[in-house]
Amino acid sequence: MQLDFCPIKYDTQSRWCNLPEVAYDWQTRHPEVAQTTFQASTWVQLSELPNPFSFDEALLLCQQSGDRWLAWVPDHGEILLHKSQFCAL
Repeated sequence: MQLDFCPIKYDTQSRWCNLPEVAYDWQTRHPEVAQTTFQASTWVQLSELPNPFSFDEALLLCQQSGDRWLAWVPDHGEILLHKSQFCAL
């Protein structure tokens, strides 16, 4: 028995950044993020994955500073995020 094996080429590091029209300053295109008030226990959408196997959403745990949040990402763990790295769902 012989199996046909064809590896799938999938760019897991830049899942969001492989389109030419996405090459822009994310915060410039989404000014509503800077004006959004986030709260702990809120799920947010990540603009980039912390690792190739993690989810693209994070649960905000607590605010570390004005622009930084401690968050939990499924299949990754805790991570410190800047407000420019996520947006409200």
